[in-house]
Formats: sequence, C-alpha cells, structure tokens
Amino acid sequence: MEGRKLTFHLVGINNQNFVMQDAETGTWWQQVSGEAILGPLKGRRLELVPSDQLTFGMWTGEAPNGRVLRPDDRVARAGLYARADWEQDIQKMPAPASAGADGRLAPRALVIGVAAGDGAKAFPVSALAAGGVVLDEVGGTPVAIVRAPDGRSTRVFDRRVEGRVLEFVARTDPFRIADTASGSEWNFTGAAVTGPLTGRLLSRVPYLEEYWFDWKTYHPSTELATRLK
Repeated sequence: MEGRKLTFHLVGINNQNFVMQDAETGTWWQQVSGEAILGPLKGRRLELVPSDQLTFGMWTGEAPNGRVLRPDDRVARAGLYARADWEQDIQKMPAPASAGADGRLAPRALVIGVAAGDGAKAFPVSALAAGGVVLDEVGGTPVAIVRAPDGRSTRVFDRRVEGRVLEFVARTDPFRIADTASGSEWNFTGAAVTGPLTGRLLSRVPYLEEYWFDWKTYHPSTELATRLK
C-alpha cells in the first residue's frame, strides 16, 4: 500500500465479515471490500487479486507438488475447528438486520460475486451447473463463470483474447470449455490446450463466493443474475 508492505491480523467481525488490522499503521480493513474503515489509511482500498476456492482434490490435481499450510496445533487441540462441513452450522445463524429484506434470494444463499469496472453482479451458486459455463458481462467486462465437475470449484475468466470476445460451451471427458469461433479447447486453468489458440491463456477475473446478504451489503447496486446461459 503506497510503497509499504503491510502485515495483517484478525481483530473482529463486522456484519459477519472479518475485520483485519495492519501492524504498521493500526488501520482496520474490511475483508470483503478491502477498504480501510478506521485509522490513518481510512478510505484506501486494497487491490483484489484473483484467488481460488477449490476442493482439495481439484487443487492437488493441478499442483501435485504444492505445499499445504500446517494448521496450528493449539487450535486443533482446543477443538475450535471441527473436521466437518461448518457451512451446515453457520446456515442456522440469522443474517444481520442491517442486511435488509430482499425477496430475490435467501440471505444466506451463496453467490459468485463479480465486481468489474463500475459494475457488480451476483450469480447464485445453486443455479450453476457442475461442469458448466455461464457467459455474461459485468461492468463492461465479458466474463465466463466456469464451475468444475465437482460442483464446488469455480473460476471466472475474461473472455477477451487478442481483441475478440469469445463464446464458450462446456465439453466433457475430459472437462474443458471450447470457444465456438476457433473450436479451441481450454482447461480449468484457462489455458488453451487444443486448436488454433493453443498456448493462449485467459485472464482471470477476481471473484468472491459469498453470502448474498454480505455481497449485497457491500455492493448495494449489485445486479443479480436470473437467467444464466
């Protein structure tokens, strides 16, 4: 941030979203937006970079020699994080009153939230088919939301390649997406592996897999995708 490398730790929760503090200035930052909400750097915003929310099986398939961060033994001994699907328990918690009523989607429905340019759009996870691809545009950026066959791993790509906006369809066995213009096939990392565009790489678009109430709170003008294609 402004030439300085910041070190963060968790200090609290705001609207059921983590708040981090940097050790260098004491500024508090909101996790979902990356915005500084209190302290000397208030008003600054961290740049969101592409990240993955994948199953462990998907990740190890792509990075068989990858390294895994070892859990803190003290946390494990305290039993604070059970080896279970904690989403089932968190779903029982009420959404914050500040989220407001919205009949379009249940407050704790999971969405793929994409913010690009001056736009934001949420794609309900329940409507994303395993092994499928959804084409759309967010803030002037043509995007492809790709859901892996495991039904849990997602990536979002910019569909522009060498000045062209590509249209994609899903292929199976093995799972790939094919662009309708050249017939080239692209794998889940965004790399073209067959066809005239072999070797090209789709640019990744940052996204958040987030609760609808949380995404809407921090992106109040967000669109909600209702017709996924």
